[in-house]
Amino acid sequence: MAAEANTTMQNDLIAASIDFTEQFAGSIKKLQEILGITRLTPMPIGNQIKIYKSEVTKADGKVGEGEVIPLSKVTRKLADTLTLEYSKYRKLVTAESIQSSGFQAAVNDTDAKLLKDIQKDIKSGLFGYVTNTTGVTTTSAADFKAAIGATLGQLAVKWEDDDIQSVLFVNPIDFYAYLGGSDVTLQTAFGMTYLQNYFGFNTVIVSSMIPQGKMAATAVKNLNMAYAQVTGNLGTAFNFTTDETGLIGITHNAVNDSLNYQSVMMNGLKLFPERLDGIVLATIGGKGN
Repeated sequence: MAAEANTTMQNDLIAASIDFTEQFAGSIKKLQEILGITRLTPMPIGNQIKIYKSEVTKADGKVGEGEVIPLSKVTRKLADTLTLEYSKYRKLVTAESIQSSGFQAAVNDTDAKLLKDIQKDIKSGLFGYVTNTTGVTTTSAADFKAAIGATLGQLAVKWEDDDIQSVLFVNPIDFYAYLGGSDVTLQTAFGMTYLQNYFGFNTVIVSSMIPQGKMAATAVKNLNMAYAQVTGNLGTAFNFTTDETGLIGITHNAVNDSLNYQSVMMNGLKLFPERLDGIVLATIGGKGN
């Protein structure tokens, strides 16, 4: 007897896992492209990632004739330490959902929605750093256009010895208020809206994760990704499906005692800046710190 149209087959389960890992790996690759990140570094779980800032101790420049000039000092200090750890997610759909909606809607479509939330978790780490005033370089300007100029100027100072590419993060309300009726073409990837080669930046990220009245920018070379692989004995133990990089593991299985169908995902990916003082945070229409 042929299976009913909505019956979940073993091939459906394998295909769902492969499709999810391909979506995740593809979205990470696109994120690398739009942010210009070239380094995606596999590391053991539990490894520590160190983020630094520079502190300047400037001596009084008023020195009398013939007197010894006091030393000024620039010190590289540890600003934060991240521990590479796994993030784990689990989702259940009922037998009734699969029977009534079909496997695609009940499982694959809800997996895709969970993927968006996983992407948000990964982004939130970076956005937390670029919008935090502690350790970053701050500036201010009267309006959006002036803030762009002030941000570019501070970036040029911070990275004056480097030929850099740059990325700008802006709030959508500020961005569209400045554009007015101007026609621009924006693209979307990894849950972010962006455009390239605009305002003098290589990439402009338009996101509500940036507070209104603020903008942030940094050099592309300041951004890094590290991840713990979900492969080897770990992948075998939990029957994870993963891509060749081991960025994420996913497994699907039936939970027979409750007649649910389970999706379990795990990844250990961190998106972070190397230097906090290499980030410029500008206040629009306000006073900087």
